[in-house]
Amino acid sequence: MPNDPTTQQQYVALAWNAVSRAAQMARQAEDAANQRGRQDQVAPLAAAGALWADTARAYVAILAVLPEPADPTDTDPEA
Repeated sequence: MPNDPTTQQQYVALAWNAVSRAAQMARQAEDAANQRGRQDQVAPLAAAGALWADTARAYVAILAVLPEPADPTDTDPEA
């Protein structure tokens, strides 16, 4: 896996996207819970939201173990 800022930025973007999807699914589940005739959709929507939340946590866990990107201004290869 490359040790560059782009990789870290990609994982941040993936995590934010997954968080956004989880929130969207939670809102849809809440809407379904409050509408007559849509209560049967609550559990599947909530489950999908939980999967997106798990996905976000996985991306953050990967991001946490990535090494810091190399400093492009560092010219000393021994450092």
